[in-house]
Amino acid sequence: MVPMPPSHPPPPTTTNTFTILPLHIPPLPSFPRETTHYLYLRPNAPKLPSETTSREIFLVNVPVDATETHFRALFAEQLGGARVESVGFEGGRRRGRGIMGPSVAVGGDTSGRGKKRKRGVVAGEEVGAEGREVGGLPEVCEREVRGSGGTAVVTFVDRASAEMAVREARRAARSGRRVEWGKGVEGKVPALGLAGLRADHALRYPDPAVLQKSVDDFMAAFSAQEAVRAKELARVRSVPDADGFVTVTRGARMLPAAREEDAEKMEENARKREKNKVGEDFYRFQVREKRKEEQLGLVRGFEEDQRRVEEMRRRRGKMRPE
Repeated sequence: MVPMPPSHPPPPTTTNTFTILPLHIPPLPSFPRETTHYLYLRPNAPKLPSETTSREIFLVNVPVDATETHFRALFAEQLGGARVESVGFEGGRRRGRGIMGPSVAVGGDTSGRGKKRKRGVVAGEEVGAEGREVGGLPEVCEREVRGSGGTAVVTFVDRASAEMAVREARRAARSGRRVEWGKGVEGKVPALGLAGLRADHALRYPDPAVLQKSVDDFMAAFSAQEAVRAKELARVRSVPDADGFVTVTRGARMLPAAREEDAEKMEENARKREKNKVGEDFYRFQVREKRKEEQLGLVRGFEEDQRRVEEMRRRRGKMRPE
């Protein structure tokens, strides 16, 4: 008898709290062979839940070519028909990448669709009301290739849709049902690689006016950022330690924004000294006059005492003993 080759055990369908969903990727011109990509998913459970947490799913090991359209088609056509409201990717690109660089979505957090959304200075950098970076350049490609092993947060229209999506993913993983990645997105997303560049963006350059405005905005934000850093450095250097001592250090070369700020402070201090000069002189004059009056009072008292002593001596000389 010929021994039968050992059969390979089926791949696991779960790990910890994640469901392992195999995604079958069809052959591509760059890789003409079907392959399998494993997507990990579970209900979102961030440390700080929000009002949308109950209808969110957290994804790990997102395919590098994933788009929001891919996940909408995946859940709507192959995983029970759940309707997706939005998808937030880790390191997702925003239109006009600027001084802040790409936004970051924390894995498993409900705020994965762009963290930095406060208006003002964030870590010394200027951002807008919607978290838009300052000095962003126009994008060359309409589609982004994501990092390997990235994460994403999918928000569904309601809680029932999110629960159904997780349930259908578990059923597909356990039954071995074929789930094809990219099914239903044909013609709905821009192509990648040279085909995508040749389609709409071959040899295209940004408009000079847009480019100049981007550079100006970037430099203005950079100067403001350096000014904030200089203020913070000056404040830290002036704070005494636990023993009450202030460490004197030699600072680095100041940038133009910091030099302009120091020059303005010097001019303001000079104006204050000129303004207080008259008052200080008048105060010193009063002190000198008061001291002169005190000295004259002492001299008058001494002279008066001398006259009294002389008068006592003269009277004593006239007196005769009996």
